[in-house]
Parts: sequence; structure tokens; C-alpha cells
Amino acid sequence: MNSDVQIAGDPLAVPHLMPPPPAHPATVAEFAGLARAVAADRAAWSWLVRYDAVSRWYHRLRTGPGYEVWLLSWVPGQGSGLHDHGRSSGVLTVLRGELTELHETSGTTVRRRLGAGDQRVFAPGYTHEVVNDSLEPAVSLHVYFPGLTEMPLHRPHTDRPHCVDGERPSAVVGR
Repeated sequence: MNSDVQIAGDPLAVPHLMPPPPAHPATVAEFAGLARAVAADRAAWSWLVRYDAVSRWYHRLRTGPGYEVWLLSWVPGQGSGLHDHGRSSGVLTVLRGELTELHETSGTTVRRRLGAGDQRVFAPGYTHEVVNDSLEPAVSLHVYFPGLTEMPLHRPHTDRPHCVDGERPSAVVGR
């Protein structure tokens, strides 16, 4: 059979000429976007959520090259304790309910309320405490990069001068 069209080379080899898709998110904005995408896919996580009155419930939802995604639930009164995430950066996204983040800055404890859809981005070594001080259970999603290898607890400051209710700072992405 004769044809006027001739293909040079292997037509199935063309995809190798295109730039490869990124192996994983590489910027803070891309990790925040990953968290929003996972949060939006409620069918992938909502059926997994459990509530434990004794301790915070958590489940590793996903791993990728260099990162982990964790799902946590918080009944009223549960908190993380004052801690950091070692060498990991992270994105905290509230999926349901409301959480309060406490962070010490310039000798003052700043208190931020985070509702469903809010995100908080933090760098390695950032020290904070997260607590559910509402009357309803809450669920949050945490992306750590690199994957979480340590979460050292810190002694709470006993000489906190006062708590300031934080405005919605730029590091908190709105609903």
C-alpha cells in the first residue's frame, strides 16, 4: 500500500520530547495548592475521619516525593502542645470546624482563629500550638515537606504577658 504521508521516526516516542511533568510541588504556593486540591476532594478523605476523645486522631493520607499529607481530627479541648516540625515546612488547612493557633512573637502570644478553608503556612523551626477551643469537632489537613521526621515538644512559656487576638494576617489564606 502506498501513501502520500510518511512519518519520520517513531510516532510513539514523541512524548519524550515534551517537558516532563513536575515530580511533586516545588514551591510554597504549589504545596498550598496541593492542600487545597486534597481538601476539595472530600470523597477521598471524609470517610476516613475518626474522633477519639482520649487523643488526637491522625492518618497519613498520602505521600509523594519529599512530602507527606496527614489528616487529623480534634474534639473540643484537644490540642497539639507547643511544638515545631524540625526541618520540615508545612501547610495547615482547616477542613471542618474551627481551630486556634497560638504563636509567640516579640514576647506576646498571638492567637489566630482558623475556620474551614483557612490555611496557615510555616517554615522549619516555627513554634506554635494548635487547639480546638470551640464546642464542635474539627478536621485539618497537614502537608509537610520534607516529610515529617520529628515534632519536638517545647515547654510552654509561663511568663506570657498577654494574648492578643490576631487579625487575619497575610500568612492566613482566607476562606
